[in-house]
Amino acid sequence: MERGPAIFAGVVFALFGSGLLVWTAVRVRQRQPVAQGVSPVASVALAGLVSVIALTLGTWCFSRL
Repeated sequence: MERGPAIFAGVVFALFGSGLLVWTAVRVRQRQPVAQGVSPVASVALAGLVSVIALTLGTWCFSRL
């Protein structure tokens, strides 16, 4: 993988994953729904899973440098 695209993709994945993880944690801590019309447990689990996957992809992109 070339350097420029790997850095860009890594930054995008890392920012998205960390932002989603922080947003989900704040919503859970305030006892507000993460997604409207969905089970609270399912929405927290799915948002957490997506954020961990995005952070993992960002880490993988940075490891390819």
